[in-house]
Amino acid sequence: MASNSFADLNERSDLRFRQTEAIKRMVNFGTPVRATTAEEPAWKVLVYDKYGQDIISPVLSVPELRERGVTLHLQLHSKRDQVADVPAVYFVLPTAENIVRICQDIRSELYDSYFLNFITAVPRQRLEELATAAIDADAVGCIKKIVDQYQSFLSLEDNMFIVRQHDQDPLSFYGINRSDAKDTDMELMRDAIVESLFALFVTLGTVPVIRCPRGNAAEMVAEALDKKLRENLRDTRNSLFSGETAAGQFSFQRPLLILLDRSIDLATPLHHSWTYQALIHDLMDLSLNRVTVRGSDAAAAATTAGAASGKSYDLSSTDQFWQQHRGSAFPTVADSVQAALQEYQEAGERVKDLKVAAGEDDGTALMQNTQKLSSALGSVPGLLEKKKAIDMHTNLASALLEQIKERKLDMFFDAEEKILSKSSLERPIIEIIRDADGLFGVISLGLVLACVTHSLVPCCGFFLSTKKTLLNYNVMVEEHRVMILMVAMSDSLHSFFLCTVLCTVQVKCCL
Repeated sequence: MASNSFADLNERSDLRFRQTEAIKRMVNFGTPVRATTAEEPAWKVLVYDKYGQDIISPVLSVPELRERGVTLHLQLHSKRDQVADVPAVYFVLPTAENIVRICQDIRSELYDSYFLNFITAVPRQRLEELATAAIDADAVGCIKKIVDQYQSFLSLEDNMFIVRQHDQDPLSFYGINRSDAKDTDMELMRDAIVESLFALFVTLGTVPVIRCPRGNAAEMVAEALDKKLRENLRDTRNSLFSGETAAGQFSFQRPLLILLDRSIDLATPLHHSWTYQALIHDLMDLSLNRVTVRGSDAAAAATTAGAASGKSYDLSSTDQFWQQHRGSAFPTVADSVQAALQEYQEAGERVKDLKVAAGEDDGTALMQNTQKLSSALGSVPGLLEKKKAIDMHTNLASALLEQIKERKLDMFFDAEEKILSKSSLERPIIEIIRDADGLFGVISLGLVLACVTHSLVPCCGFFLSTKKTLLNYNVMVEEHRVMILMVAMSDSLHSFFLCTVLCTVQVKCCL
């Protein structure tokens, strides 16, 4: 009998759902999760490393893990006590350090049995180390499964994912283009990107058509990915694209993968955005769908928490307000928060009125009002969840508004929008600069202008009185203690890049 999960899997193609189903199957000891089963899940311990935790946290919450029998979820390298008669599901990278720790767990007999799931393909040498440890501990029968999961990507939304380099610097435009980058560094970053893209298409169960421009990093990634896909498809017996979840690698409905270099559009990531999600990303600490409000922002947002030290919020896929308004302009979000709050208050008033009516009426009217009251009380849990979401977005909107006023971001957004659309400004840029309090906003405005005009002269003109060609030139602004390091600069858009901006205030510039 086919699993309902696989039936849904064939109907739904969004990446987040596919990865969630794969992780559920892993937690269920590698067997498909059947929606119709009434059996209690087997109790288990989930052990992961930092990368495994980052993969799981955006797609499965702690209550969802508990529903699937996970009683404990622990870090691999933390101090863990022995839990006898309980199986353990591991979800880790196949690094030498992780393999050594797993071998220690086997020798120490921490758990009853071991289901080893590796995020990427485990090398033969690591398998031999595991086999040696199991033989030495006389625990060969305790290792039930060893599976390559191919899950080295992080799904943050239904069709949006990010790639991270394992225990290295984040994959970024700066990381690829920094002046001291070595060939080995470039190869490591390329391999990390290729590994993640390969895992993504294994999870989707399909082979893409790859397109990219020539002569840049995108071509390097495309060629390496193409080679990896072809090598896997040649081995028809062990191909990862021929299982139950495969969509047919030779189908005419194959997806199109377009790989582009970030330098094709540098203005967009430098541009001050005005949407709710982009403002949260730029102005707050957002990581893996969890946003943290700190410092003065936390004081402004602590209307219900009452703590100014910092508060974290989860922006989950079940948050209807977030799903509906994350791409809306900030003024629209502020109005929507107020409307949602008013709607909640009206619903609360209706429940109160029904309580009063049920106490005053008698006979048929009492019975009708009692039925209405019972129905209203049944909706109370939903109203409480809605109130919790409203409070969260009220706090976030208040903190964002404080930052917008402090940094005058509305002024920069308006100016940059006109620059990008090549419209005339209401006043000269020099006047905008004079009215600005924060230097970082001025830098972003100058870089947007530089990208649009295909010249660095406007950007450098903010700091230098004469036009110069800068090569490893340090511009020190003592008033703000800001250092701008620019390398390989020229009048061509495609032959320069900004290395880094170091400020005493905490800022984020995602390149």
